[in-house]
Amino acid sequence: MPVWIVEQHEVPVVQVNLVIKGGTSADPQGKFGVGSMAAAMLTEGAGTRSSLELADAVDFIGADLTSSIGFDSWAIRLHAPVARLGDALPLMADVALRPTFPAAELERLRQQRLTSLVQAKDEASTIAAATLSRVLFGQGRYGTLAMGTAATIKALSVADLRAFYDTQLRGTPTLIVVGDVTPDTVLPLLEQHFSAWRSSAGTNGAPLRERAMARRTRREVYIVDKPGAPQSQIRIGLEGVARDTPDYFPIQVMNTVLGGSFSSRLNMNLREEHGYTYGATSMFDMRLRPGPFLAAAGVQTDKTSESLTEFFKELNGIQQTMPGDELARSKNYIALRYPGGFETTGDISRRLEDALVYGLPDDYFSKYVPAINAVTAADVERVAREYIGVNSVAIVIVGDRKVIEPGIRALNLGPINTLTLEQVFDGLP
Repeated sequence: MPVWIVEQHEVPVVQVNLVIKGGTSADPQGKFGVGSMAAAMLTEGAGTRSSLELADAVDFIGADLTSSIGFDSWAIRLHAPVARLGDALPLMADVALRPTFPAAELERLRQQRLTSLVQAKDEASTIAAATLSRVLFGQGRYGTLAMGTAATIKALSVADLRAFYDTQLRGTPTLIVVGDVTPDTVLPLLEQHFSAWRSSAGTNGAPLRERAMARRTRREVYIVDKPGAPQSQIRIGLEGVARDTPDYFPIQVMNTVLGGSFSSRLNMNLREEHGYTYGATSMFDMRLRPGPFLAAAGVQTDKTSESLTEFFKELNGIQQTMPGDELARSKNYIALRYPGGFETTGDISRRLEDALVYGLPDDYFSKYVPAINAVTAADVERVAREYIGVNSVAIVIVGDRKVIEPGIRALNLGPINTLTLEQVFDGLP
């Protein structure tokens, strides 16, 4: 079991993260949501303690102990005073090695998630995000909410959670330790509590096995009707890039100009100049496999078509030569904010998780700012043209259809499709 240690002696606290490659991408077809539920259940009873007893023990020593899962990894994270690390690590080891998956707690979490799913179907921004994922990635893992669908949540059993834990959550972990410790003091404690770990055969991060849909070749509009909505939630997107793209740094600079900061072109246009929205953004969600690129805003219902016009003005404009002063501002924005991501033990540990999961080189963080500063205007123009295909995007609008559809049709953006909430959230045809 590899151990990464970063000594930070300014404050007497320590962060210990146990990280395994894998994640919800390994959810079996037909059981989407099992990884999310299994990770959540790890802290709902472990060792000899019930969920409440475990929470009380963690609170008593002033610690924080969580379990979470993403598309590409899962982690148990402990934050504790150094003086109580000896008391906290046994609790963390119980969660990692001896979860009990109590049936009563599964039922409680099941009902919570079903309720959350009902609430999500009434939240326009959540509907828009889920719709974009569905139309870009179909009914595969990337196209379905991490929690799963109502049908898969209802069907999950304790046996399903144990099977996922045994085959996916018991891969070969890495322990990341950041804080007021030294190797001499912390390694004996880790040996004491984690030497019993035995990785399951064939695990250590099952890759995403399928790509749900081919890359888009035409622009289409998808409307989800929400009668009476005061706003239209707009999402414009397409399949983006994986985290290991060689164009990572030019993409960061380009997206900062487009929609990645308050002073970005999208926000200054739709919010500051026209007053259509409280905020407009764009982002690339990079994973082990290509996640989505998206541009997003919630806009006034009566300004939906006008907002779409401005979106495409900026999506086209970013593919033109970038002025030197704007390029310099973008690079300075990224470079000057970068140290803020290393302020706390938790910040540093999460950066190291990224390095682990995505195979970043050892000198990645020290070379980050020079790599940003090396980006040229030609680099930005090239990646904008390559990765923002304005003629092949999916355009999702969640709003009052009878009000917004005539204006959208008049723009001639492409074929218009109408989707139901059942198609978006439940995977129905």
